[in-house]
Amino acid sequence: MTAFRYRRAALALTAAAVLPLTLTACGGDDSSSDAADKSSSSAPAEDTSSAPAEGTPADGPFGPACATVPKDGAGSFDGMAQDPVATAASNNPALSTLVTAVKKAGLVDTLNNAQNITVFAPTNDAFAKIPKADLDKVLADKEMLTNILTYHVVGEKLSPAQLENGTYDTLQKSSLTTKGSGENYTVNDTSKVVCGNVPTANATVHIIDTVLMPKS
Repeated sequence: MTAFRYRRAALALTAAAVLPLTLTACGGDDSSSDAADKSSSSAPAEDTSSAPAEGTPADGPFGPACATVPKDGAGSFDGMAQDPVATAASNNPALSTLVTAVKKAGLVDTLNNAQNITVFAPTNDAFAKIPKADLDKVLADKEMLTNILTYHVVGEKLSPAQLENGTYDTLQKSSLTTKGSGENYTVNDTSKVVCGNVPTANATVHIIDTVLMPKS
């Protein structure tokens, strides 16, 4: 009888010791699960957006010379977008030699009244590469000057993507070629686009660092 009582007491003590451990284990499982759920729900969503791939053409004006364009006023990008191309160029200090040439050739109205054209606009530095005596001779010869200037004009708006590998007819009636990608383009393999994709009211302007010479 005494042995039976000892046995019952031992079983009771064992149960008393095991029960809290079991309850603790169960509670631990729930809290771990809750923590995992909270961690999962609070983790930031993976960013699926990606940066533009290298070599992707720019959407707006691009190139090192764009930094010299006035930030505001008629000569800024916003200001140039409001005016036809010859007028817009006249408000850009870096294009003053080109504007002088356009006026001497009598092409202001021609360029301003044209629709959806592209102008490859040489900078003042581009004209400075030409020996002064030769430049003065060109500026004094209206026919030659007109021939050169109209070679810089294509009868459609060319986006950066179209400059990657293209051949385009000019208003001078011969063609020019373009190559490149991203923000690096050349025209006829010699002239670099230093500020491209500049909008005006009737044209897209790609400012270049070398004057183009007609092939014929």
